[in-house]
Amino acid sequence: MTITPKPSAKTPDTKIYERRESGVRSYSRSMPRQFNKAQGVWMHANDGSRYLDFLSGCSSLNYGHNHPALKQALMDYIASDGVTHALDLYTDAKAKFLTTFEDVILKPRGLDYRAMFTGPTGTNAVEAAIKLARKVTGRETVIAFTNGFHGMTLGALACTGNAGKRGGAGVPLSHVSHEPYDGYYGADVDTADLLEQRLEDPSSGLDAPAAFLVETVQGEGGLNAASPEWLRKIAALAKKQGALMIVDDIQAGCGRTGGFFSFEDMGFKPDIVTLAKSLSGMGLPFALTLFSPDLDVWSPGEHNGTFRGNNHAFVTATAALREFWADPKFAEDVARRGRILEQRLDKMAKRHGLSTRGRGMMRGINVETGEIADKITGACFDEGLIIETSGAHGEIVKVLAPLVIDDETFNAGLDILEEAIAETIAPVDASDVTGSKTDRKLGLAA
Repeated sequence: MTITPKPSAKTPDTKIYERRESGVRSYSRSMPRQFNKAQGVWMHANDGSRYLDFLSGCSSLNYGHNHPALKQALMDYIASDGVTHALDLYTDAKAKFLTTFEDVILKPRGLDYRAMFTGPTGTNAVEAAIKLARKVTGRETVIAFTNGFHGMTLGALACTGNAGKRGGAGVPLSHVSHEPYDGYYGADVDTADLLEQRLEDPSSGLDAPAAFLVETVQGEGGLNAASPEWLRKIAALAKKQGALMIVDDIQAGCGRTGGFFSFEDMGFKPDIVTLAKSLSGMGLPFALTLFSPDLDVWSPGEHNGTFRGNNHAFVTATAALREFWADPKFAEDVARRGRILEQRLDKMAKRHGLSTRGRGMMRGINVETGEIADKITGACFDEGLIIETSGAHGEIVKVLAPLVIDDETFNAGLDILEEAIAETIAPVDASDVTGSKTDRKLGLAA
């Protein structure tokens, strides 16, 4: 029998959270349930309700919750009293991860990167990347891009575009120039050419950069996907300027856009790549900064982090590489499922005069306002689907379903989304609808 969502209208007792947890919490406000179990593509609440997860821990759970192969590897390791915390000491778990990563990921793709184990989250990987670029080049300025998101610590936050996130810093965020991303001014304006013009003009006021930091698909910035041509131009421009090309693959990597890396088969090789989120395969904290061997100019201990030796994450990451990436069939199936998502979202968008964004299994619909998007995601949650928003104004309804989801369940979740959009936004050809465009989209027409 097919498993379906089993939502509940009952909200949990939140007094302890209201009394003790900071008001900075966010997801729990739009999804007020107390979850106590998770398996595969499902999250279960303590009142017996069941929700289909199209958020996947913001792409930290690409292989679903508690995948059996990963869970068993971790349980076996813990039962054997395997080392948990090791700073940067040599361990069996680290050696197995590095060997498997080299054999399964790097060598088949013709890549030669050194691996730097940073602190536990993506922002730590970005901090290490931009610090290394500045150390190698002797320059300060980083070229980041509009709508980019790179983390919440000060260096990564300086490279982030979102004003709401930047406003929390409390100090100036400097040494970064935010340049227009691909398509920022529309399809007829090549922003890579504009950037080249600025960099080659000695009176532009733009300092010689240490690095270009870019997401191939902007996860939090609205699922804007850069074209391979634009990315190749940026990579060539970085080389021409004596700067380093950093690809932030924290959300778009680990299969989310199809290949293990989001830049595969695009005709360029980044100097530095940052990974995190689904790298551990199981939601365990694990971040990695990869860079060309000639860039490994660190002195011992010059950059470190207490939890850079999370051996439990090494174990599950190794299991994930062996389970999913040793055979090309997994990537092929993800690509096929990405086409299903593309077709379904395009159909929904066309019906309502909207547009889609993204690539692979990292896609969404632009519903034009955050208010509309919140109504849609709220309606989805009421029907048992966990899904969230993205974009400068929260206007993108964003699908981040687990990559391992079966087609039947995937389509069932997309059916819920389609119905929520239909309930919120009138079709563009509805002849009996009057009122403003915004009113129509909110279902407020007379």
